[in-house]
Amino acid sequence: MVHDSTDNPDDRARKSPQAATNDTPPAGLAAPDVDPATTGGDDEDDALLPDILEESGAVGEEPLATGHEAIERAVRLAPTSPGVYRMLNANADVLYVGKAKNVKKRLSNYARQSAPQPARILRMIAATVTVEIVSTNTETEALLLEANLIKQLRPRFNVQLRDDKSFPYILITGDHWAPQILKHRGAQTRPGRYFGPFASAGAVNRTITALQRAFLIRSCTDSFFESRTRPCLLYQIRRCAGPCTREIDFGGYSTLVREASDFLSGKSHAVKQELAGEMEKASGELEFERAALYRDRLAALSAIQSQQGINPRTVEEADVFAIHQEGGFSCVEVFFFRTGQNWGNRAYFPRAEKTFTPEEVLGSFLAQFYDDKPPPKVILLSHEIEESELLANALSIKAGHKVEVTAPKRGEKKELVAHALTNAREALGRKLADTATQSRLLEAMATTLSLPHAPKRIEVYDNSHIQGTNAVGAMIVAGPDGFVKNQYRKFNIKSEGITPGDDFAMMREVLERRFKRLINPPEEGAKAKDDDFPQWPDLVIIDGGRGQLNAVREIFANLGLTQVSLMSVAKGPDRDAGRETLFMPEREAIKLEPRDPVLYFIQRLRDEAHRFVIGSHRKLRKKDIREAGLQEIPGIGPSRKRALLHHFGTLKEIERASIADLGKVPGVSAESARRIFEYFHPQPG
Repeated sequence: MVHDSTDNPDDRARKSPQAATNDTPPAGLAAPDVDPATTGGDDEDDALLPDILEESGAVGEEPLATGHEAIERAVRLAPTSPGVYRMLNANADVLYVGKAKNVKKRLSNYARQSAPQPARILRMIAATVTVEIVSTNTETEALLLEANLIKQLRPRFNVQLRDDKSFPYILITGDHWAPQILKHRGAQTRPGRYFGPFASAGAVNRTITALQRAFLIRSCTDSFFESRTRPCLLYQIRRCAGPCTREIDFGGYSTLVREASDFLSGKSHAVKQELAGEMEKASGELEFERAALYRDRLAALSAIQSQQGINPRTVEEADVFAIHQEGGFSCVEVFFFRTGQNWGNRAYFPRAEKTFTPEEVLGSFLAQFYDDKPPPKVILLSHEIEESELLANALSIKAGHKVEVTAPKRGEKKELVAHALTNAREALGRKLADTATQSRLLEAMATTLSLPHAPKRIEVYDNSHIQGTNAVGAMIVAGPDGFVKNQYRKFNIKSEGITPGDDFAMMREVLERRFKRLINPPEEGAKAKDDDFPQWPDLVIIDGGRGQLNAVREIFANLGLTQVSLMSVAKGPDRDAGRETLFMPEREAIKLEPRDPVLYFIQRLRDEAHRFVIGSHRKLRKKDIREAGLQEIPGIGPSRKRALLHHFGTLKEIERASIADLGKVPGVSAESARRIFEYFHPQPG
């Protein structure tokens, strides 16, 4: 995507933040969102500058002068061509990634000490000790590289796109005579037709379910399909045409697949007309059962479109972005329109300093958003961004077709943007309300537990195993914004000397691995952390009573940890929620009222840890089960195993089967069915 005469700077940048210095001058990345030479400062922020500079972590008596000197050194070596630059602090952490059409000119703007600059720029300069530069052939390449590196390095002073999960697609496969319909994420390597993106997995699942009712396309795997000797339950409830046992011929099934593809391709009106015609024809021929089938299929298609909400008349393919700012936060609402249908929306809350304008946040957000996603033909915005033409050119090159980036002023496109803006405003309102509630809960927790301050990071630990097998520990994290799922960790228990079922030893291994890594962090990957979120916990919560608490205190004492508050949560009699007992070092046991919000909050934390560790344990156990096949089920011999596989087709379908379904297999008694079911669905300890 970006290259120079000797090497690909994108590849070098991926390897190491310092890699670009090997054969090029010290380099950097993308242009600052505000030109420091022309933007006026904020009087209130300037008045706070001494405190701001102290927070920046810059060293020396005159950090601003030190930063200016570092930038001036880079200016002398900087090219006058397009490129990207990185500003680094004394710890080699990347502070800012920027791009410029003329890198030398842009860095010179930072070096002008006489020019008025906002406090955000001054904080960045004060912390800068090194500037690195990568040259690119064009400004378009610089823009693409800037977005890639911001996502990779997560610089403190850039707008950062968070919660950047891949979007799901619907895939109708093309490598089998009877195509399958399924949800797909990731690389689109399997032959077939992909339809999307959809905003969420829920939207895809609902659409697939309705499409099965409307077009009767199979969703089973190829191995399950090939092993069938009779139609499965989906055929009985009219969600599959039964091609596995030739309940429908090749031509008839191909027609269903074509209709489904046409519907997802935007020809929904023609498909509905065709089905309505078939229904009328069947009714006229007094074939009322066949007419009822077409009626149900039409109802399923109507259900899909009713769930989609607003469907534009004149917009075939577009993504709509609207941004709303309030209370120092930004929300970007994204709507996806494909084939004239609304395929869902999602709210993002990018990390950005309060001084960024909506246009600045939206411009940086868009470049990062499409770094790993195919852009549509039209991108509609709620605000005019400064470099819309440059962004459109970059996305057009990436997509291989013309991409239009515009902020519409009238018509249906303007209405779509207004609708997205309303959703952004409402989503941010909910976010602010949730944040305020979370903050009050943390303050109340600090008061109730006599903590020195409201915790900014809470870690909750739990273990799961079955008689000592497949033992796994887990850590969940919560903070002022709720659960922080990108900080969750699972720990496969590795120590060979642990007695099966020894929860104390398992917890010791988990905590030692976690805090030894925190005390001595690895060099690789350290720069990808979110600087705004603390890595050290203020409060550690474990499941158990006074004995578990004392064991953890001993572990912390051996590690030299004295600043972390500890608490254990013991279940109430008969494991009743609301009757828990809280234990803290050097304090009497704490019993809170069942309706106390703090107790409810602690229960949520504990339940989330339990949910996460159980999920991790089940994945580990299923992996072992699949590797071992049916060999480990006691009392199930070779003949029964063959009968099970012949009846269900795959091990996965045996896992899914109920006791009643297992009991229908020839040679499998009720007791054997129960034993098989319990093997696949144990109750973890």
